Amino acid sequence: MALIRCDFWSEALEMSTSMTVLLPDGDSVDPPPVVYLLHGLTDDHTAWTRFSSVERYAEEHGVAVVMPSVDRSFYANETYGMRFWDFLSAELPERVGRFFRVSARREDTFVAGLSMGGYGALKWALREPERFAAAASLSGALDLAYIQEHDRRPHIRALVARVFADRIVAGGDEDLMHLVRVADPSSLPRLMLRCGSDDHLVAQNRRFVAACATAGVRVDAAFEPGDHTWEFWDGHLPAVLAWLLKR
Repeated sequence: MALIRCDFWSEALEMSTSMTVLLPDGDSVDPPPVVYLLHGLTDDHTAWTRFSSVERYAEEHGVAVVMPSVDRSFYANETYGMRFWDFLSAELPERVGRFFRVSARREDTFVAGLSMGGYGALKWALREPERFAAAASLSGALDLAYIQEHDRRPHIRALVARVFADRIVAGGDEDLMHLVRVADPSSLPRLMLRCGSDDHLVAQNRRFVAACATAGVRVDAAFEPGDHTWEFWDGHLPAVLAWLLKR
C-alpha cells in the first residue's frame, strides 16, 4: 500500500490544496475501486490516517482511498468564501482520474465520511446518484436545516452564517431531508448510516432515517452504544468498507 500526500492547484478554489491518497500495490490488471473518505468539521485530509487504521483496512480490501480537504465548508459553495462543492463534485474526481490509476466505473466508486463528512457523503450521493454504487455516513451532521435554524451555539451560528449567509438551507439542495423527498429511490446508490446512541447528533440521524422511510428510500441504519469519537468511527470503519465494497 502506498500513502501519498498530493499537493496541487485547484481551479475551483483558486488556491493550492492537498489530499491524502492510499493506493494498493499495482499487481492487478484492473484499476482498483476507489472510496472518497470525507473528514469532519474540526479535521483535514490527514485525520483518517492519523486517528484510524484506514490504511490497514484499505489494504485488506485492495481499495484506493481519497481523502480531500474542504476546511469547515459543509462541502458547500460558500457565499463569502470558496467553491468547495464545485471542488468536491467536479474537480476532485477529474484530478484523481488524471493523477492516479483508479477505476472510474460507478460500480467501483464509493463515498463515506464522519460528522460533517457524513453529511457531505450523503449529499454527494443524493445529488449525483449516477456517480456512486454506495455511500455511508458515520455520526453525520445530517439535518443542516435544523442546525441553521435552531443551533444556538455562537461558533456554529457564525460558521453557518459564513458559509450560507442569507441562503435558506431548508427545502434546497443542501438539505438532505429535501433531497430524499424528491429522489427517485430506484436511481439511488445503496445508503448506510451508523451513529452512536450517546452521540449529540443522534436525533438528526434518526430524523434522516425517518425521512428515508417516508420517501421509500432504503437505508441500512443502526444505532449502537457510542459517542462522537474516533473510537466509535475506527471501530466501525472495517464494516463500513466491507459493506460499501460488497457486490
